[in-house]
Amino acid sequence: MPTCSEARSSLISLLRGVEHFNTEVFPAKESLFADLADGQSPGALFIACADSRINPNLITQTEPGDLFILRNIGNIVPAYGEMLGGVSSAIEYAVLGLGVSSIIVCGHSDCGAMKALMAPEKAGLDKMPTVASWLRNAEAARASLGDFNAEDAGPATVRSLSEQNVLLQIAHLRTHPAVAAGLARGTLYLQGWFYDIGSGVISILDEQSRKTVSIADTITRLEKAEETA
Repeated sequence: MPTCSEARSSLISLLRGVEHFNTEVFPAKESLFADLADGQSPGALFIACADSRINPNLITQTEPGDLFILRNIGNIVPAYGEMLGGVSSAIEYAVLGLGVSSIIVCGHSDCGAMKALMAPEKAGLDKMPTVASWLRNAEAARASLGDFNAEDAGPATVRSLSEQNVLLQIAHLRTHPAVAAGLARGTLYLQGWFYDIGSGVISILDEQSRKTVSIADTITRLEKAEETA
């Protein structure tokens, strides 16, 4: 836990960042923010983990207004009806209110939520009952890995669980009425990503094969589909 002095210094650092934004960043993008002041029309809903190392706009090279971002512990989407609340309402609003055409679920390497799912005692979930309850929405992903010794689990196991979790949350997304309707009309795409923090590489998770596909191969496939549409 931080000391009082460390907490105060952290807050001062944030405020100095705001000062820099007000004096340097905002003036350079004033026309963009002037347009955004009248409304938003993002093209995608981006569902990411709350992990501080994940920056959706940075990794997609997008500007403010391009992404409708939903973040939570473990990039989780409860199945419709399980936990109606902030996540389900954000999905519904993104699809029906904003008309997004894509929904991305992005998992990542070294995910603390996945580590806690594998070793709840080690993660101290007994002291975090709300987190423990939330992670039950990812239990099926853990079960898909079969039996393993959590103490011996390394980065590869964490990655495997993170990928299975993304695929599980994509399946949960399909249970949401607004999403199901968009998919039926062909106006909505769902895609699962895995982001490796150390290398910066993002891979696409194919639902059918349950394997990763490169960004380049995915773009080629989508472009061919566009040509034949």
